[in-house]
Amino acid sequence: MKGRIVKILSNTYMVLINDQLYECLIRGRFRKDKITLAVGDIVKVDLTSKMIEDVYKRHNHLKRPSIANIDQVLIVISAVRPKFDTNLLDKLIVMTEFNNIKPIIVITKLDLLNRSQLKIINKYLKYYRSIGYKIYKNTNLWRIKRLFKNKVSVLAGQSGAGKSTLLNRLNVKLELQTAEISEALGRGKHTTRHVELIPMFSGLVADTPGFSALDLTDMTIIDIKQNFVEFYQIEEQCAFKNCTHRLEHNCKVKEFVESNKILNTRYDNYLKFAKEVEGVNKWS
Repeated sequence: MKGRIVKILSNTYMVLINDQLYECLIRGRFRKDKITLAVGDIVKVDLTSKMIEDVYKRHNHLKRPSIANIDQVLIVISAVRPKFDTNLLDKLIVMTEFNNIKPIIVITKLDLLNRSQLKIINKYLKYYRSIGYKIYKNTNLWRIKRLFKNKVSVLAGQSGAGKSTLLNRLNVKLELQTAEISEALGRGKHTTRHVELIPMFSGLVADTPGFSALDLTDMTIIDIKQNFVEFYQIEEQCAFKNCTHRLEHNCKVKEFVESNKILNTRYDNYLKFAKEVEGVNKWS
């Protein structure tokens, strides 16, 4: 029978088959062939022995946290406490797009902002909408619920941004652990200890452990610039075919930045990510 791994605890694999959970083990050949399974993997199970016999080819796979075959990532980003972080938001978007997964932005804690702060945040949100990203407020619960139908969704974002809180509000039966924000550090404690796919609203949803170290080492500068969607849309107008939008003359992307048609923080983050993937010694 074909099923999906929804939870891994030590050497036990919880597999969902036709809406029923089975505790399964794996055949010795997986260890022999050094095949590592992940939550989200589609597997073939012998129901008599409760053994996983085979694993099907993945559509995609996020390494940290390890989860496979994802349809969409809900990037939960806080307006405040912890502060709105464009660097983390852009990095999560780039990594999601690179893995052929649809990113959706969910903004939390807007109610904690004063009028001037809200004006600034709304400027950012308006820009992200203008380049094609869907944005939902965490108070729009009924709209968020509709996103999950027939999808495998992952919640990702800052620790303390409210991922577990959001899932608890969507489904009060979950009772996922949440934690207060550390005033000293301005970020929350990691309350999610493992990756688990939870059946919700005719789909599967994962609350992933908080990201503490995101790296782009599997990507090239070409991958980076292609996943800044507004750059990719206009770079054909650049003077150079292989323009990297940094030191080149007559770069259309830089013109758009200078004329405020591209958000300055987006371009600054692009430069930081490009430097990260190329290495300091290759930067010029």
